[in-house]
Amino acid sequence: MGTTNYASTFIQIADDCPVDEAEVPPESAKGPTIASLQHALIAAHPYEYTSDDVLFETYAVRNAIPAEERAAARAAFFAKDQACLRASPLGKRWGWGIHSDEEARVALVPLGSDEYEEKAGDESLTQLKAMRSKRA
Repeated sequence: MGTTNYASTFIQIADDCPVDEAEVPPESAKGPTIASLQHALIAAHPYEYTSDDVLFETYAVRNAIPAEERAAARAAFFAKDQACLRASPLGKRWGWGIHSDEEARVALVPLGSDEYEEKAGDESLTQLKAMRSKRA
């Protein structure tokens, strides 16, 4: 089983992110989006969940997987390669950096904050960028 977890890492926003300050992703008319689900989960539980936890929970909610089926569904989900949080719309579109602590648990860091500047300049963290939305 693969993993999308990073430890002691800061994922900065994408180079082509269209916002100057972090925005809370809205839900669509059809309900929660991937971005709104990920934001709600991480914002409510900073440094509690890993990237794997967030990605699977988002998948499980969007696919209405019952609690009793989640262990098997999680194994099947990670049996295939999954995109990491660098591909999340939080860093690509909505202006949220993602900090992973030494135990790979994640928290959101809003663009435009002192904390964002601090994490982006912290040489003790592996610095990555969210994936661009468009080709360079």
